Amino acid sequence: MAERLKDIIEIIEGLAPKKTAETWDNVGLQVGGLQDDVSKVLITLDVTEAVLTEAKEKKVDLIVAHHPIIFKAVKSISKDDPKGRLLYQAIQNNVALYAAHTNIDVVIGGLNDQLALKLGLEETEILQVTNQQEYYKIVVFVPLGHEEEVANALASAGAGHIGNYSHCSFRSKGIGTFMALEGTNPFIGTKGNLEKVEEIRLETIIKKEDLSQALKGMIQTHPYEEVAYDIYPIINSQPVTGIGRVGTLEEPVKVSIMVDKIKTSLGIEKVKFSGDVNTHLKKVAIVNGSGADLIFDAIKAKCDCLITGDVKYHDAQIALDYGLNVIDIGHYESEVLFVQWMTEYLTVKSKEKGLNIEIIPSETDLNPFQLL
Repeated sequence: MAERLKDIIEIIEGLAPKKTAETWDNVGLQVGGLQDDVSKVLITLDVTEAVLTEAKEKKVDLIVAHHPIIFKAVKSISKDDPKGRLLYQAIQNNVALYAAHTNIDVVIGGLNDQLALKLGLEETEILQVTNQQEYYKIVVFVPLGHEEEVANALASAGAGHIGNYSHCSFRSKGIGTFMALEGTNPFIGTKGNLEKVEEIRLETIIKKEDLSQALKGMIQTHPYEEVAYDIYPIINSQPVTGIGRVGTLEEPVKVSIMVDKIKTSLGIEKVKFSGDVNTHLKKVAIVNGSGADLIFDAIKAKCDCLITGDVKYHDAQIALDYGLNVIDIGHYESEVLFVQWMTEYLTVKSKEKGLNIEIIPSETDLNPFQLL
């Protein structure tokens, strides 16, 4: 039984929402429809003619790629144009194309974190924050005995999430006072009398984007005719996305040892190095893809080394001037782990959702460069 394409997209975007991608990027569904039937998914770094042929032979319905095949507006799909030929082939073979690029790079748990994990970095932090999640604290006063109903309404709207914990709140008991005037219909007490009621002060946090819906649910659930509540902006907002990671190695290691670990972990034959080969590395920055633009971020973070791809000659000179070691492992090499990792991730998550979908890694996705 086939599933819907939108079910797979929901899993990917549950981890890496499209809005977290860089503004110049083009992520998401590029060919196909949300209601398309999908029973087999192929994971690749790039959409190439070989990958599309592989998809056809293996009867694949959807290709999930890291690099988008469409970056800019397409004015025509011509078989005489290399990119047009690929799009034409995908459409002709009824294969949907989906790209998870910078959105999967920057999110917590995404490709940067997978690379850091692969290289043994601990206590990782974001190298360059691209987005911070704004939070608010909601404080609402609820008559004793009704706090669970209100708390559940808030939690259903997304309130109370701290890390991997949900339904987080704080509750304290006190006395609330009020006098119902003419034109009111009090839930407790009578008009004209000063009432003293046992109430619970219920506190929780909420993302800015979920605040409106949370307040709506809280007010609808609250038994009082007029709900007393406060909203406070929280200063300690948390970074949720960012380029690169900074982490520490368990023990300082020589450059040669780190290079050997990179080669073994990522299956790389050669790397390029700029710096002092006698350095012992402890604090390391990594950026999958092209990360030379973050040299100064790595310097500011007091890193011993930056591991990335596509480092140009003058970028390496700048790093040398500032005493930053650079290991250029290559663009493809720093991102190829996307294929196996995304295959495993979608396999696990689709099973958790009860979806009957086969997820397979591409066997024809190759590095465009060769060492001669």
